[in-house]
Amino acid sequence: MNRIHSVTLALATLSAAWLAAAEPAEEIDLLAGAPASGVWKSFSENPAEAAGVWRVEDGVLHCQGSPKGYWYTTENYGNFILKLEWRWPAEPGNGGVLIRTSPPHQIWPKSLEAQINAGQAGDFWGLGGYRLTGPEERLKTADHPQFGKLTNLKRAVAAERPAGQWNQYEIRAEGDTVTLIINGQEVNRATGCETAPGAICLTAEGNPIEYRNVRLTRLP
Repeated sequence: MNRIHSVTLALATLSAAWLAAAEPAEEIDLLAGAPASGVWKSFSENPAEAAGVWRVEDGVLHCQGSPKGYWYTTENYGNFILKLEWRWPAEPGNGGVLIRTSPPHQIWPKSLEAQINAGQAGDFWGLGGYRLTGPEERLKTADHPQFGKLTNLKRAVAAERPAGQWNQYEIRAEGDTVTLIINGQEVNRATGCETAPGAICLTAEGNPIEYRNVRLTRLP
């Protein structure tokens, strides 16, 4: 009887653990209460002129673009689904989302960039020696005197919308595979990515850009 009871208890424990793992993780609104929430901090190449680069109004994060830098999460994330919307309020320009970043803070830290540059949204850039792989016909590397080794994986298709219109970005980081989905269409997938958790950064690269509905779901 004791043996049967032990087996039953073990099965119940395993079932509970399986059900807990099967439940979807909570989606976190990363802009809720920002900037007072403490979820984000900012880095600028020129701190003396950084006031007002980032501000949140009515749920929209406004970035004036300069001086260059980034808004970064105070927590590190490894495996996740990040969903956000972005648009160019006026002229299209340059921007990006950096994930799995490594210290130190600088322009630009070692990280994997999900590109937002107008006409290039959906490209990957491995910055500062960050490793990734992908189809050879879309992959290239270069050594930059300031930014170190760069790896670029071009998007497979274009899906971004014109300036003034909101775009949806979904970034899925799952182990060594990272997938980019823009406006509901998969545009790029990198494999062999470094997996160490790091901050998520939204970049300021000289052009005004807006973000909203920045939401994150942790993955196992």
